[in-house]
Amino acid sequence: MQHECKENLESIASLLEKLSAEHYQFPSYYLSGASIGQHIRHILEFYTCLSQAFREGGAINYDLRKRALLLEQDPGAAVRVIQQIVHWLESGKISGNVSLVATYAVESAQTCTIPSSFQRELAYCLEHSIHHQALIKIGLFEQGISHLIDPHFGVAPSTIKFRMQRNPESS
Repeated sequence: MQHECKENLESIASLLEKLSAEHYQFPSYYLSGASIGQHIRHILEFYTCLSQAFREGGAINYDLRKRALLLEQDPGAAVRVIQQIVHWLESGKISGNVSLVATYAVESAQTCTIPSSFQRELAYCLEHSIHHQALIKIGLFEQGISHLIDPHFGVAPSTIKFRMQRNPESS
């Protein structure tokens, strides 16, 4: 799972190295005014929460992420955070049990504590990233710069495999 997360993050970094700050910060009509940068920040902060819980011990609470605004404004800053996360992913086996703490109701502060594992949370971060990459792709199309990404950007591996089985010539 670490390898898959690393590859996914590196595909994001590759895009960011080609994007201007203007494109990165562009408020997309189709994304309710959100920018590519806001989606990137969101992806990276989930990985940051997970790596912090792994290093320091304790539960993961994605609701308490820092929301570092620099990450949604500066693609270079986001690339540097990606490099830090990739370094963590390459540093050794990430395993063990962990608790996920979350609040699932707007009108309540009550939290749920759910048993999980670091491998499961890495899988969640990867799936979460792919989902947001699909939204980022919409923002790229809106700005006329979708040529900057691979056709598989923001598409789940199972969907890619399914499409390849149905139409082998298109892969």
